[in-house]
Amino acid sequence: MTLKIGVLGSTSGTDMQAVIDAIEAHRLDAKIVAVMSNKRDAFILERAKKHGLNALFIDPKGKTKEDYDKEIDAQLANNDVQLLLLIGYMKIMSGWFVKKWYGKAMNIHPSLLPAFGGGMDKDVHQAVLDSGVKVTGCTLHFVTEEVDSGPIIAQKAVPVADDETVDTLKAKVQAAEQEVILEAIGWFNDGRTKLEGDRVRIA
Repeated sequence: MTLKIGVLGSTSGTDMQAVIDAIEAHRLDAKIVAVMSNKRDAFILERAKKHGLNALFIDPKGKTKEDYDKEIDAQLANNDVQLLLLIGYMKIMSGWFVKKWYGKAMNIHPSLLPAFGGGMDKDVHQAVLDSGVKVTGCTLHFVTEEVDSGPIIAQKAVPVADDETVDTLKAKVQAAEQEVILEAIGWFNDGRTKLEGDRVRIA
């Protein structure tokens, strides 16, 4: 059955492009039915429009966190979204929304959580380089009220080279993110993703 996916993002949506490419190449039985952003000029919306996808800027100005999330939820309901992907989404979600979408909303983070949690984008990669660790990676997890702390679905390790820069590391980690996201969409669509307490088991 074709899985209906919603995407929330605040940045360029590079990882979403991998999902679009896989769908267009018939490697993924899914359809992106709504792409939403809290940033009017986020390139993720432009990227969505280039592929004829439903792209929406939802203005958070003057709204409570819950009221804003109810607008998002209404769009997800209107489009029959079954799985929600957070890709570079720089907004903390309300408890109401998290509870409603628990087990159906996935967030990708550019580190091997719990290490380097809480940061965003290049700040995470800089922190990795500053720490001197030799291995980093990415984590896909279900969204919970506590940032970057939800049940882990999948992780992929990436080696940190001696001459690594923030930009080279970001490129390597994003490639890993895309592999993890595509794999996890397949698991979810096949009903293989099982939440058992705070742990995820892939059947």
